[in-house]
Amino acid sequence: MGVLDHLSSPSFLKVFLFYFITIAFIPEHAFAGITRHYKFEIKLQNVTRLCHTKSVVTVNGQFPGPRIIAREGDRLLIKVVNHVQNNISIHWHGIRQLQTGWADGPAYVTQCPIQTGQSYVYNYTIVGQRGTLFWHAHISWLRSTVYGPIVILPKRGVPYPFTKPFKEVPIIFGEWWNADPEAVISQALQTGGGPNVSDAYTINGLPGPLYNCSAKDTFKLKVKPGKTYLLRLINAALNDQLFFSIANHTLKVVEADAIYVKPFDTDTILISPGQTTNVLLKTKPKFPNATFLMTARPYVTGLGTFDNSTVAGILEYEFLSKAPHSKLPMKKLQLFKPTLPALNDTASATKFTSKLRSLANAQFPANVPQKVDKHFFFTIGLGTNPCQRNKTCQGPTNATRFSASVNNISFALPTTALLQAHFSGQSNGVYSPDFPTSPLIPFNYTGNPPNNTNVNNGTKLVVLPFNTSVELVMQDTSILGAESHPLHLHGFNFFVVGRGFGNFDPNSDPAKYNLVDPIERNTVNVPSGGWVAIRFLADNPGVWFMHCHLEVHTSWGLRMAWLVLDGKLPNQKLLPPPADLPKC
Repeated sequence: MGVLDHLSSPSFLKVFLFYFITIAFIPEHAFAGITRHYKFEIKLQNVTRLCHTKSVVTVNGQFPGPRIIAREGDRLLIKVVNHVQNNISIHWHGIRQLQTGWADGPAYVTQCPIQTGQSYVYNYTIVGQRGTLFWHAHISWLRSTVYGPIVILPKRGVPYPFTKPFKEVPIIFGEWWNADPEAVISQALQTGGGPNVSDAYTINGLPGPLYNCSAKDTFKLKVKPGKTYLLRLINAALNDQLFFSIANHTLKVVEADAIYVKPFDTDTILISPGQTTNVLLKTKPKFPNATFLMTARPYVTGLGTFDNSTVAGILEYEFLSKAPHSKLPMKKLQLFKPTLPALNDTASATKFTSKLRSLANAQFPANVPQKVDKHFFFTIGLGTNPCQRNKTCQGPTNATRFSASVNNISFALPTTALLQAHFSGQSNGVYSPDFPTSPLIPFNYTGNPPNNTNVNNGTKLVVLPFNTSVELVMQDTSILGAESHPLHLHGFNFFVVGRGFGNFDPNSDPAKYNLVDPIERNTVNVPSGGWVAIRFLADNPGVWFMHCHLEVHTSWGLRMAWLVLDGKLPNQKLLPPPADLPKC
């Protein structure tokens, strides 16, 4: 029988028809994701803001950097080529990196940095995640200019659990320094004092009309009446939590840190460095004959200096072709300004945070660990180190320098990547596996601080067997002043099961935990003068950084790392390092 005869035979036609019908009824999202390729060229670019031009480190010459778009289930191959004198590494903030810890990115934790003239391909698959995350440099303060959005769409055919938006718009908050941020933190670490603050906040890289010389450098969100927009909010600022609001408009929160939440309406968003929040903006049904400022300014709890300024963008309604206002200049329209909470309005911050709840439904369950294998209690806060002998410093006293710690240990980054040392079995002299599970010397954490504010310095890890269920209580301390700290855990999402003010009470506070629908995050605020309790399952082998996402605190040592051992099954083991992994 010839090929044409075979293709036209009844038996073949029956098989083909059955196959076609079967394929037609398989939902699109059942198919595997695709591989997406990106190339990040790290290079210098002249950028002008506040009438000040300077050369900054960028990705592909863009500030902010390019947008990564993928779907849940997609594999990403992102080649990073370093053309600048600085060492570089990129962190894909919030991506779980299941079995791909080599692609996580924090310098000297999961990899040595990419040196000048070198390249590295970050290779990972997005598993079980959809929403808004972001990428940023993870070495020194380079993330001041090296950052950009990650938009993870649901699998094809899977709808959002909320109104389908007319349009989606990433809005990424950042900071601008007229000085070189690398020089700012370098000087602070040399003197032991606090670093200078930024000169402006930015929305999508633009400071906006409330700053000098910035009227033209203003982000404008142009919308149509009667439509729903999805705003993907990202706080990529180095050192400040932010309040955000749009004048005369209500926002509906639908997602936080790439996790769907029970929707709620609010006039003001609180978003900390490292956090993302998706909101729905429903525009007014008719052209409002006005424009509206959208502004952000800091929520401040510490005693240090901060950038006390406000970034603004403009929400503009597009004219309808037949509208009677179509010839009215936009600048003649009334401009409304939002009312933001006071800089130190902890009540507003707490009210917003308390509304966040996981969807916790059949499609998007909240798999909160109900039993706990290991309990940890970490104190989080500032402290001091003594000055070098015969030198004066600019810390709290002229004999001390600022430091920060977890359980009174200021974490020292090694010169060899922790994950490489673990995988090769050569950890001696790189780290020790004895990070304390609780403070070695208990004290009244939110009362009068102890006389001795010095911290210890070291590189210690917590070691966890695979699939250990963990409860971690993080307690702010009043040493050098109570302060809110946004803590970010790499490699995992966690559930925020409890929070409160004052000292955590292990006898009474756990009874108030929410174990039903707590918010699931990758970055959580430890309240100023308070505590937060999280739970997570250590189901991801590797070395995982945890640190304050206020960059100044990370630079001072408010960081630590978890080592999760391999499980017994092949899909529970860390894969070998790629051949192009950078060398130290």
